[in-house]
Amino acid sequence: MRAAWVLLPALAALSAYYVYLPLPGDVSDPWKLMLLDATFRAVQQTCHLIHYLRLSHHLIVLNYLICTFDKLKSVSSEDIKITDAVFDGVEVRVFEPPAKGDESLKRSVVYIHGGGWALASARTSLYNNLCRIMAESLNAVVVSIEYRLVPEVCFPEQYHDALRATKHFLQPDVLAEYSVDPSRIAISGDSAGGNLAAAVCQQLSKDEDLPVRPKLQALIYPVLQAFDFNTPSYQQNMNMPVLPRYVMVNYWIDYINGNYDLAHELLVNNHTALNVGQALSFRARLNWTSLLPPSFKKSYKPVVQTTGTAAIVERLPALLDVRAVPLLADDATLARQPRTYMLTCENDVLRDDGVMYAKRLERAGVPVTLDHFLDCFHGCMIFTVWPTDFSAGVRTRDSYIKWLDENL
Repeated sequence: MRAAWVLLPALAALSAYYVYLPLPGDVSDPWKLMLLDATFRAVQQTCHLIHYLRLSHHLIVLNYLICTFDKLKSVSSEDIKITDAVFDGVEVRVFEPPAKGDESLKRSVVYIHGGGWALASARTSLYNNLCRIMAESLNAVVVSIEYRLVPEVCFPEQYHDALRATKHFLQPDVLAEYSVDPSRIAISGDSAGGNLAAAVCQQLSKDEDLPVRPKLQALIYPVLQAFDFNTPSYQQNMNMPVLPRYVMVNYWIDYINGNYDLAHELLVNNHTALNVGQALSFRARLNWTSLLPPSFKKSYKPVVQTTGTAAIVERLPALLDVRAVPLLADDATLARQPRTYMLTCENDVLRDDGVMYAKRLERAGVPVTLDHFLDCFHGCMIFTVWPTDFSAGVRTRDSYIKWLDENL
């Protein structure tokens, strides 16, 4: 009994030590975020152990656990019709609201889920709930794309899946089948899905034979570049839940089929040093000293290596491929993009990716709404249902849907 009285406080202290993280004072629901992050870390460490023992790839195990424990409550109306379909060989989930009165055509959103190109699914409750709420709130047909994931496939297959499914849906006969107004379609996505949405939108703008084009793009804390892992937001939030800098770097390595041994080289920007000739022509397109406002630059300094490792880009050309890195697109491509909504969070390594893209689009003449949340964190928009219910999730989701409702 005496040992138990000693052991229990010790376990409690160890648990508190594991859970506690120093967070910015204004972050939303800090203790809930700490618990969420501690859960993520514990699960990821278990998956990496299984990977180390060569029993399975850690991302396969992690996705299996996500789907196994994905039992969150559905919060939207049962009136939404949900069907699974295949668009040009790509699985999709379609959310259709009931017809209202004499209404003939509905607006629509093509949605691409996040998860580091490796995790989650259009069928998980987090995204199922989001898309159902969107369909109900907007009275819109929502097409959620079930692209293939790492490690089954790597870049550019996720991009090709998203592009094929979107182009299939944009065909007039398919839009007519779902009673969609061809002039009121948005393409949207969060995180890695925001990356795919931006890349797909850029490609659609170049396709002269496409009969229908998106009216809007709405990007939610998108990952848009692998050129500079030392932007102010990467420096400021390098240890921030839910997406620390090293985790984002590893997602990139997995996506472009690289080796984890390169992680340190990427973290210090050796792959885009001044002596890496392939990177020189892109540097001005991602100059955060001119693209970010002072409130985002703060007192951070650029990290530009004089001498780096050119072989990295030679081995991983996707690091400078605009299909993987939409922020590196030229101005002519950006000028063809539709009206854009950009949601960013202060406590997110990807904050500056979104802000820089918004600024470049604006300079190219594209109407842009930058919706920035000072107290929010990466991934928050899908966390709206117990036990992962955050006020930040509800506020960002509602703001996003409100913009779509007013502009689509």
